[in-house]
Amino acid sequence: MRQPLAATGRLVPLFRAGLIAGIVLAAAAYPLAAAFGIGAKTTADAVREKASMLRDVRPAQTSYVYASDGRTPLTMFYEEYRTYVPLSAISPHMQQAIVAAEDTRFYTHHGVDAKGVARAFVVNSQSGGVSQGASTLTMQYVRMALRDSATTPKEVQEATAQTSMRKIREMRTAIDLEKKLSKPEILERYLNSAYFGHRAYGIYAASEIFFSKKPKDLTQVEAATLAGLVKSPSEYDPASSDQKAATDRRNYVLDRMQVMGYISPDMVQKLKREPIRLDLTDPPRDCTALPEKYNSWGFFCDYLKNWWSAQPAFGENPLERIDALRRGGYKIVLSLDPKVQEAAEKNIGAKESTGSPFAHGLVAVEPGTGRVKAMAVNRTYSLDLSNNGEHTNPNATSKMKSNYPNTVAPLLGGGTLPGYQAGSTFKMFVMLAALDQGMPLSTAFDSPHRYQSEIYNGWAPSNASGAMTGRQTMWSGFGKSVNTYFVWLEEQVGAEKAVRLAERLGLRWRTDVDRDMASAEKANTWGAFTLGVSDATPLEMANAYAAIAADGRFCEALPVLEVSQPDGTPARYITASGMVQEVAKPRCRQAVTADAARAATDAARCPTGDTPAKGSCGGWSTADSVRGTVGRPVAGKTGTTDSTRSAWFVGYTPELAAASFIADPDNPFNAVGDGQSQRPIAAVAGTLHDALEGQPVRQFPEPSDAIVGG
Repeated sequence: MRQPLAATGRLVPLFRAGLIAGIVLAAAAYPLAAAFGIGAKTTADAVREKASMLRDVRPAQTSYVYASDGRTPLTMFYEEYRTYVPLSAISPHMQQAIVAAEDTRFYTHHGVDAKGVARAFVVNSQSGGVSQGASTLTMQYVRMALRDSATTPKEVQEATAQTSMRKIREMRTAIDLEKKLSKPEILERYLNSAYFGHRAYGIYAASEIFFSKKPKDLTQVEAATLAGLVKSPSEYDPASSDQKAATDRRNYVLDRMQVMGYISPDMVQKLKREPIRLDLTDPPRDCTALPEKYNSWGFFCDYLKNWWSAQPAFGENPLERIDALRRGGYKIVLSLDPKVQEAAEKNIGAKESTGSPFAHGLVAVEPGTGRVKAMAVNRTYSLDLSNNGEHTNPNATSKMKSNYPNTVAPLLGGGTLPGYQAGSTFKMFVMLAALDQGMPLSTAFDSPHRYQSEIYNGWAPSNASGAMTGRQTMWSGFGKSVNTYFVWLEEQVGAEKAVRLAERLGLRWRTDVDRDMASAEKANTWGAFTLGVSDATPLEMANAYAAIAADGRFCEALPVLEVSQPDGTPARYITASGMVQEVAKPRCRQAVTADAARAATDAARCPTGDTPAKGSCGGWSTADSVRGTVGRPVAGKTGTTDSTRSAWFVGYTPELAAASFIADPDNPFNAVGDGQSQRPIAAVAGTLHDALEGQPVRQFPEPSDAIVGG
């Protein structure tokens, strides 16, 4: 290859004189510029400032999403499909081809090609139009960089408008930019910015889309084909039915490569006889483009997007943050664990029950980190609702489609849906509030079948069974799910304290009724709170119980193990206290005392058929099969609503917490029935068993004697 003059440090003789003449000719070629004078609107200072800014501009890049191993690709997010690569990762054939196709004097000019400007002036004068533009690679890069760095519609228009002023501005900026960047740096930026057609922005995307290979592996014929596309991607598209235009353009580039000494004449003739052989790739985009084998992970992917849009680290508002996801070139490694996800899907029967109006789902969270390990539901993640079943809500219009079997609705949490009434799983918050206030586990009450509350305006709830009547403690009251005991306990501690504790464990109120009842004015009157009349999502409940498993340390739900910027460094943000924090690191705080959490866990072993360390469960429980299925220490709580409109179970071990529900998202009054109330219990128990199989058995820490009581 010929030695480029720029690399030797020598200047082309009389270059500056020729450049001045060229710009004068350019001014004459563009009457508006001549009328106002070169630089009338673009001062030297402004040009230098713009050139300095463009030195650091990076075009939009694709963000890649990987499974938890950090290697298995799942999908991508992009506005412009592009991945930035260094010049060393681009085939020398491609570097030569683009110079031959677009700017043969690239290595000898200093931003503006005086000869090219003069030639363009003559040709344009003869044609009476603008048939040649004389734009160098540097000028083209300036135009693309100005477009990519634009923040307003006006800036975009100024960067791309076909005006004389834009051309003069490009020339001035190109000259100044070449003082700040070397030729290889400019070429690298150009090849990563250029558009090659078929959504391929930059050479990495073009190599993958047209030839399914990396840019370092491009042959001379492939490089010439791609280089030929830049001038007019649609006109020279090799993927069209007729490749004649693409072949002619490729051959032109090969001829120019010969003229520049990159290819011998004999080799050019041989290469020109080769057909264009494409190996097309259609890059996936967004959550609906996950591979078929990972379709069920689409719900997790959607949760990732919702989480991302709420992170201040990525922008001032949700729109800016999603724009950063689609343009920022991040590497995102999900926290989803394939083994746990597979266990969850198996145990909810995800593939067998997609045709049911009742959504049956499960979310698993890691205690101590908040990392979400599984999100499974008996639905197919798809935008195609054309063959969905009949809507179960009688108030729905005939045009409304149901949510089964296909949906992209965030049925498991992390989105805008309010969730489902979680029933007696909320008794955990009342018990924790009492323990956190110093009431011991042995706190006893003679629970009647029906209890009339004087505090809650005469409200008189009853138990599900007469067998619950009698003296109860927190162990037996929780194990049997005694309503009257927990209404009384809520009176003792104050309903507002239970509501606020639930908030500390991550619950949010999404309906008007729930927000009103949780307000400072009404929270203390919310007697039914302990019975779980508020809506909650499986994600919230799994994460709240995970905090109890982690000795009361609450961690925000987190869908990622890693978020890296294009340069490989972790994405960071500044906390309210001024600390620099990695986005993917757990964000935890102590929500309740460790002793209170351990005491709550001791009582929560009763519903599962496990044996508490300190007290008595009272002889029976609501989910006594769980301990035998899980095969290790386990705690949890069942929950059903009036007429069994929904059914829940939230269970946990020291290593993993899982929440499962069954309900009709379209119609909350469509009761699932007692016959299906056991399914969440079986799903959580089976998932915990399968996910933890082979791991060492860990014990729950025991509560102190002080919190156990006499």
